[in-house]
Amino acid sequence: MSKEFEIAREFEVDASPEKVWEAVTAGTGGWLWPMEAPEPREGGKGPFGSTITAWDPPHRYTNRVEDVEGISEQTLNQLDYTIEPRDEGRRAWVRYVHSGIFVDDWDNQYDAAGRHTDFYLHTLRQYLEHFDGRQVAFTTFDGPDSSKGADALAAVGRALGLADDTAEGARIRARGPEDQVLDAALDFRNPYFIGLRTDDTLLRVFGRNHWGYPVGISVHDFAPGADAKAVETAWKGWLDGVFSQP
Repeated sequence: MSKEFEIAREFEVDASPEKVWEAVTAGTGGWLWPMEAPEPREGGKGPFGSTITAWDPPHRYTNRVEDVEGISEQTLNQLDYTIEPRDEGRRAWVRYVHSGIFVDDWDNQYDAAGRHTDFYLHTLRQYLEHFDGRQVAFTTFDGPDSSKGADALAAVGRALGLADDTAEGARIRARGPEDQVLDAALDFRNPYFIGLRTDDTLLRVFGRNHWGYPVGISVHDFAPGADAKAVETAWKGWLDGVFSQP
């Protein structure tokens, strides 16, 4: 049954309104995924076939689309950002509202969307405070079907070298592809997601097994000369290997 939804969040970040505006309009690869930059005017074309319904840099940006391309569970999607200065423009306050219509599996879709929103907006703040303006190589991929199991995210955490009680905020030495050691901050951890931050990378692990899908990984690599395809090959092989163990 079709039903409307709304997910609203507010937060402050150590970045100017102009920096936030750049990140949510043109710099999405640094914290979400690369998207077509919106046409800078009301009525202009936005990502995924959307229309820009509010364009007031650096204060208000809204895009809206019906019959969302590639998402059969949704018939309407709207993203709205309101950005205001704090501390004489050195910081910003942001209100983000995601709304629309889910047409199937409403409770599951709404739960997943809300929890993903918290993780994505946290990653936005990490990007703005640690990597803003740096060139990024981005890749994202899913694990095999066996990563849909109930303990799949926990298995990824163990493979990274996290103990069950390693808490968000800890400094760790994680294990990556080809026994690579990652000196990282565990910048996010809850039962649904894991976020690691190194000097050059934001590694995001999505426990989508909780909603019936495979575990996913996104890598935002800010190292000079980073090759997105090579990063994907290494980390996808690593993830597949986690679930190929007997």
